[in-house]
Amino acid sequence: MAKKITSRVSWVGKVDWELTTFHGDELSTHRGSSYNSYLIRDKKVALIDTVWQPYDREFVKRLQQEIDLDKIDYIVMNHNEIDHSGALPELMRHIPNVPIYCTKKGEAIIRGHYHQDWNFVNVKTGDTLQLGDTTLTFIEANMLHWPDTMFTYMSGDNILFSNDGFGQHYATESLFNDAVCMDEVMREAEKYYANILNTYSMLVTKKVKQILDMNLPLDMICPSHGVIWRNNPAQIVEKYLQWADAYQENQVTIAYDTMWQSTRLMAQAIADGIRQVDPSITVKLFNVAHEDKNDVLTEIFHSRAVLIGSPTINYGYSFAIAGLLEMIKGLKLKKKKAAAFGSYGWSGDAVKQINQHLTEAGLELINDGLMKLWVPDENALAECTVYGQEIARAL
Repeated sequence: MAKKITSRVSWVGKVDWELTTFHGDELSTHRGSSYNSYLIRDKKVALIDTVWQPYDREFVKRLQQEIDLDKIDYIVMNHNEIDHSGALPELMRHIPNVPIYCTKKGEAIIRGHYHQDWNFVNVKTGDTLQLGDTTLTFIEANMLHWPDTMFTYMSGDNILFSNDGFGQHYATESLFNDAVCMDEVMREAEKYYANILNTYSMLVTKKVKQILDMNLPLDMICPSHGVIWRNNPAQIVEKYLQWADAYQENQVTIAYDTMWQSTRLMAQAIADGIRQVDPSITVKLFNVAHEDKNDVLTEIFHSRAVLIGSPTINYGYSFAIAGLLEMIKGLKLKKKKAAAFGSYGWSGDAVKQINQHLTEAGLELINDGLMKLWVPDENALAECTVYGQEIARAL
């Protein structure tokens, strides 16, 4: 059912409690998500974004209960990934001539997805659409996180419709940030940023500062996933500026895989060494074969350093470590240090290969890494502890 946000704006989206993964299986969504669509009723009526394709008929049916579809004057598509544009084909079956406002690249993506010749109106930063007492101003946000992305600002109600910007995968019927657990929301917002937007941090900083320079009154930020920022919306803007600025906390994340527990024993001894030198450093260990990869990446995102450990398997590192390293490379992390370690039986190639991958990912190597033959004995574990101590001092 629709929910009033202001006297003019209603939420007409879909809360997806059952969603556990997103982008295929690339992103975990432990708390579900929502697909937020917004209906603005002024002298003219505008619909901002739709919902994910599996819910297209449900979306249109509920929208019909809220408004005669023929009274919708404009559709605004801020971003056209299928979780936002998926209901367009079903909606356009009913109102095929309603203009769709989007960026030029947005039109290309919609055409590429649905192969329809709808009534597209291309907009760019600074273009406006008068609804009556309120005005929509469009702000291109290229690569946040697709090339077609834009934000839409509504005057009068002072709302920024930010699509994927400032969002979280977080299912709730409460709708607003001041009606839910803020610790949970911020955790999901950070995970969302780390796994989806951090790659484009330079663009995030530039775009946020551009919006701030516009001096727009801001009472709400309405993203397309998760809660609406009604209470102190500036807090998430400030967080984005922090996260985009090579963010780190006083933490070291140790991510490892292990075959016969040898690399796990090394990881624990290294962690002990770090804590002995500097107890203020938070050290977190993750067996990446069992832990959620996106949660591990979030921990790496806010760490000063990451240590990657793997046994040598078939002259290389493990499958789980390979996946994690590839994802780390894609995030384009800045100003983070790294080191490698692992056990081996004969070739011992894993550490060297991990170092190469970490360097290619833009991380600064602390040292050449540590290898131990077979199962580490007390002397070998003592060397691992010293290795951890050396890493703590290097930080």
